[in-house]
Amino acid sequence: MEMLNKLTPFIWYQKGAEDAVAHYLRVFGPGSGRVLHTQHWGENAPGPAGTVMLQHVELLGLQLTAFNGGPHFKLNEAFSLTVACEDQAEIDHLWEQLPAGSGTALACGWVRDAWGLSWQIIPQAWFRMVNDPDAARVQRVFQAVWGMHKIDLAALQRAYDGA
Repeated sequence: MEMLNKLTPFIWYQKGAEDAVAHYLRVFGPGSGRVLHTQHWGENAPGPAGTVMLQHVELLGLQLTAFNGGPHFKLNEAFSLTVACEDQAEIDHLWEQLPAGSGTALACGWVRDAWGLSWQIIPQAWFRMVNDPDAARVQRVFQAVWGMHKIDLAALQRAYDGA
């Protein structure tokens, strides 16, 4: 397997990395990605021999490594993946599906999945809005986001427009 990118996120899961990967591929749908390589633990290794050690994955064009590292480190909001959504339907879908199971909906467009990985579910339009040269518009957009859990694109647009 060849690494296509010089920089690749390496995500340490306590367990179930392969289940997390399968979940992400289901949530984002057919054609969204693929498992590039699966490595199993060998004999005399930290993990049980024959179980999945890691999967190298391509998801939405991003390569990442999902590692079953055990309980030594825990994922938290200090690391997250941002998904730039095209419309409210995509925001709604990801908001419902990514935390499916024992995940958690958080504030300001963030959700945590059942494995502890945090995702920022943000509309693509938000990036345009917060890069506007009009500081008042930008401030209104941030104020709106800070009051939301799931992002409401129409409400963001109203805040941006000053309505």
